Amino acid sequence: MKTLIQKINTLPLIKKKAVGDFVDSLLVENLAKNTVAKKLRSCGVFKNKIKISPDFDEPLDDFNMYQ
Repeated sequence: MKTLIQKINTLPLIKKKAVGDFVDSLLVENLAKNTVAKKLRSCGVFKNKIKISPDFDEPLDDFNMYQ
């Protein structure tokens, strides 16, 4: 069984160029899919959506017997 490179080498030059163009189009398509899927995070998306109580740093009453 011939490898892909061996098969391509048996083709005439014009067909080799067509194979090269096809591979290039596949690479561009693959690159486009990979770059579109990635979105950059923007700052401040959760601003004013999360509230922390003022006594957040105070010791919990549940742990008094351990202190």
